Amino acid sequence: MPAVDPVALTAELVRCPSVTPADEGALDVLYTLLGGAGFDCSWADRGGIRNLFARWGEKGHPRTFGFNGHTDVVPIGDSEAWTHPPFGAEIVEGVLFGRGATDMKSGVAAFAAAAVDLVTTAPPDGAIILAITGDEEGDATDGTTALLDHMQAAGERMDVCLVGEPTCPDRMGEMIKIGRRGSMSAWITVIGKQGHSAYPHRALNPLPAMMRLMDRLASHELDQGTAHFDPSTLAVVTVDTGNAATNVIPAACSAAINIRFNDRHSGAGLSAWIREETARIETEFGVKAEVKIKISGESFLTPPGALSDLVARAVEAETGVAPILSTTGGTSDARFIKDHCPVVEFGLVGQSMHQVDEHVRLDHILQLKAVYARVLRDYFG
Repeated sequence: MPAVDPVALTAELVRCPSVTPADEGALDVLYTLLGGAGFDCSWADRGGIRNLFARWGEKGHPRTFGFNGHTDVVPIGDSEAWTHPPFGAEIVEGVLFGRGATDMKSGVAAFAAAAVDLVTTAPPDGAIILAITGDEEGDATDGTTALLDHMQAAGERMDVCLVGEPTCPDRMGEMIKIGRRGSMSAWITVIGKQGHSAYPHRALNPLPAMMRLMDRLASHELDQGTAHFDPSTLAVVTVDTGNAATNVIPAACSAAINIRFNDRHSGAGLSAWIREETARIETEFGVKAEVKIKISGESFLTPPGALSDLVARAVEAETGVAPILSTTGGTSDARFIKDHCPVVEFGLVGQSMHQVDEHVRLDHILQLKAVYARVLRDYFG
């Protein structure tokens, strides 16, 4: 079997308009490629989401290396703003353009190509698992979690996992993610009594109570950072009454906050703090309040060690750059995998992800395949 061209595979995937939760044939492309190389492929679909599980080698082998990634992409936005067709995969002067080119169809193409080349040219003593989801950019409730549930039910397991998300801020090879901050959001509604703004004593204005609450939450120092994490952050993202009249005191005011938290905190602990502060406001201002909280993921860390060393050596050998180990950025599906096995992330430069004219350099795709190929050779070697 000839070596798999990760650039051609990236282009084929980009041409599938797989805006989450649609698949539009992207996973079928990978199913055909992997199945043709001897991978045992199965679907782990759930909730209308397509997810692909593929394993080469003996089930339950004590040395099983896993890759994780996604083929769904975010919406294109204004199509007229794109210089190149968002699903055209056009190549101009060594750059491939298209939605998902960076995040993360090129990453999936690179690790699929590396895995196929290895098993067809130098079959390792071990097993390789590729867990690829169509639900990472959405709510992620039926994506990688469905794959992990599918694996547990089937008695499948990865010993370690490498997620192919873009991890490099500016240049190829500069960063490996060994953990992620937790993420949670809270929606708070303060309820007062509507009235005429000329007679505030006849109303109960919810806005002063909400402003005091938002100030207390936003000005509170959650921590000063930890050994591997930056300080936790809290952002007030909206405050709204739906009231356009200046002579009306509104009956209610709603606000939302988002917290990105490090390993000093848990979602449960922060939830309790938010509810306590809200209860204080109820008492102080005589208002009623409702709180809804969603914890998207807890913070986690894969301590520096064998897995991060393995990936770092491969990155430096193929890019000439010694990567730093980081926990910066948003969330990823690694937050689910960390409960299954040790996990780290390494991928492309992510500057254009989610932007108009998202693009990837062809030489970076080739470098990424070379990194993943070296990781596999070194792991099994």
